[in-house]
Amino acid sequence: MSVIRVVSYNIHKGRSATGARESLSQLRLGLYGLRPDLLFLQEVQGRNQRRSVLDAQHESLGAALGMGVCYGCNAVRTHTDHGNALLSRFTVLNYENEDVSDHRLEQRGLLHAVIDIKGTPVHCLVVHLGLFAGGRSRQIQALVERIRRLVPDDAPLLIAGDFNDWNNRLAPLFVEQLGLYEVFSVAPHAARTGPLTLPASIKALRRGLRMFGSHSALDGQPRELGMDGMARTALPPRTFPAAFPWLRLDRIYQRGFAVRSARVLHGKPWSQWSDHAPVFTELELP
Repeated sequence: MSVIRVVSYNIHKGRSATGARESLSQLRLGLYGLRPDLLFLQEVQGRNQRRSVLDAQHESLGAALGMGVCYGCNAVRTHTDHGNALLSRFTVLNYENEDVSDHRLEQRGLLHAVIDIKGTPVHCLVVHLGLFAGGRSRQIQALVERIRRLVPDDAPLLIAGDFNDWNNRLAPLFVEQLGLYEVFSVAPHAARTGPLTLPASIKALRRGLRMFGSHSALDGQPRELGMDGMARTALPPRTFPAAFPWLRLDRIYQRGFAVRSARVLHGKPWSQWSDHAPVFTELELP
């Protein structure tokens, strides 16, 4: 039996919620304090030729946290690019980024990695879906087709990211077609509320991580089946905007795990580091 700590987080390209200042160094420290085993990250800058402190964010975070890194570049600009990243404390067996862009104004991808957790291959997909409903539907269909083609029916599966699905139209499809459940819908009720706070030793961690301060190197209520076999009405948590969460955009879906806890990291300092609140869950792999 393995218990893993999983975080999904849209990091807003390492900038604060308002975009006015750099927040990557503080964000890195906060993630260090969570001791994650898997990080599903969106809006990660792989290249920033104008500000070195924001360059290669996946590598900077991976070095600070001691985790392996997979990066899927999606949106390419003259001086920057950004996409999705998966950071893993487990061995990465392979990974691939599939382009699912629906139009030229929104470049999107599905980052699919297979990791080894004590001999069990676990499929992990990081997603950041489009802003328009039609595009999201086509991207979800591409996701479903990829899973049916490449993921065995009995393989543990995690899909996490920014779904931009504020009407919660995707959950029934995931449940019915893929046997996936959003973690809040099946987590014990006692473990579904309350923010996580940074550890008391945060100052010591800050000192230890100074070397990494700069880089060199609502209308849908689908019925879902809980782990107890009982149907329940479940909605994903509110995660956007981070300062006053209202929209239900960020999710973690799972198959093959038992959900021990699920929380949104609301309030300060998280609300100062990105425009999205992170989602945290503890999962048990039999």
